[in-house]
Amino acid sequence: MGVTEFGGPEALAVVDVPDEPLGPGQVRLRVRAAAVSPTDTHLREGAYAGRDPVTTPPWVPGMDAAGEVVEVGNGVDRVAVGDAVMAIVVPTGAHGGYREDLVLPAGSVARVPAGADAVAASTLPMNGLTARLALDHMALPPGSVVAVTGAAGAFGGYVVQLARADGHTVVADASEADEQLVRELGADVVVRRGDDVAARIRAAFPDGVDGLADGSVQDALVLPAVRDGGKVATVRGYRGDGSGRVEVFPTRVRDYAENGAALDRLREQVESGAVTLRVARTFAPEEAPEAHRVLARGGVRGRLVLTF
Repeated sequence: MGVTEFGGPEALAVVDVPDEPLGPGQVRLRVRAAAVSPTDTHLREGAYAGRDPVTTPPWVPGMDAAGEVVEVGNGVDRVAVGDAVMAIVVPTGAHGGYREDLVLPAGSVARVPAGADAVAASTLPMNGLTARLALDHMALPPGSVVAVTGAAGAFGGYVVQLARADGHTVVADASEADEQLVRELGADVVVRRGDDVAARIRAAFPDGVDGLADGSVQDALVLPAVRDGGKVATVRGYRGDGSGRVEVFPTRVRDYAENGAALDRLREQVESGAVTLRVARTFAPEEAPEAHRVLARGGVRGRLVLTF
């Protein structure tokens, strides 16, 4: 599923693409499931066209995939033909997760967690690795206080769980409807979400938190929650207010797109119960436009997944 012209959800359609060649160190997948993310909608709209070296259609979205290994290149020993795997995809041109035949670097692929099917496994790689990278950027010592905004979302939910697994105290935001979910994810303290969330976090931790993962992209509004010298992991490129009071780390999952060890560790944490996989709804590939519309309406808890 891809677009030949950038546009709204209706631009998504079945497109024919050639098989991708398999090289050394690469793995060919038969994709069974591909999770849908906001990044996919931006690609569909053409937001990344200026930095994509491929200038001819079609363009295929999708940063998460799961399926079976059908071929491995020379030098690959992480997985074998027949293995059920999940993968992170860096889309370019027709190379994206919304396709049945997909070739990826072996470092982008890991076995699915024991007991998980392709649909559930497809929800982990991109958001899980982004959350892991955010925490690795901040590199806080165990016992630190970490704040998470957008905690009910996919990225924020994984940060809550991974921060707890790292030994941190977690304060997270939530609407009234999502408070129980966020508590179940492992937040020690839950505050009401909103433009005044920094003040609410400070009320709970008067000295400020040591680190903040800003999943709701509130940028400057949430910086006051962090103590002087604290650290902030941001998404979508925000670099701080220039004051130097806190250290800001823009978090781009592409930096971990071939971090097979980190992806394997996430698999282990799912198997141990430290990390949970959340599927909200599945769609046939031809229903991708509707999946994008559902995502755009907001309020989705868990991931939307295309099944091939």
